[in-house]
Amino acid sequence: MNRIANIDNIPAKHMFDPDFETKMKTVFVGEAIGCERLYANVDFVKPGAVSTKYHSHSRQEEFFLIMAGEGILRMDNEEIPIKAGDAISKPAGKDIAHQFINNGSEILQILDVGTVEKDDVASYPDEDMIFIRNRGLVFNIKDSDKDWTSDPEE
Repeated sequence: MNRIANIDNIPAKHMFDPDFETKMKTVFVGEAIGCERLYANVDFVKPGAVSTKYHSHSRQEEFFLIMAGEGILRMDNEEIPIKAGDAISKPAGKDIAHQFINNGSEILQILDVGTVEKDDVASYPDEDMIFIRNRGLVFNIKDSDKDWTSDPEE
């Protein structure tokens, strides 16, 4: 595996939507060069689009650098204007939900770096869903069993 690559030469197999037919393209740079404990992606978000569903992580720490464009960072129920050069920290385990919204006229380009965490639980508060990625498990918390207990006597 080549540990060095130019972002313009990353093979399509290390991309989401390599032809940029939808509203967002992601280049999985870290995956392409063999990162193991970190992921490093470059996201390209078209005008009028959002980066992901509004979500938080239980274990994953993230860092974002706005490389080009402008938009809104929806984070912790606030809408914060962002532009090229802005750096954002999203610490692990603090239930800080986040999402980027491109309300500008050019592509919003984001460097997205974070830790790879086994059994990280992603929570989607707008939809009351939780997702354990590495296990492929999705749960709707509205359907939870409110009478369940961990008490072995019950």
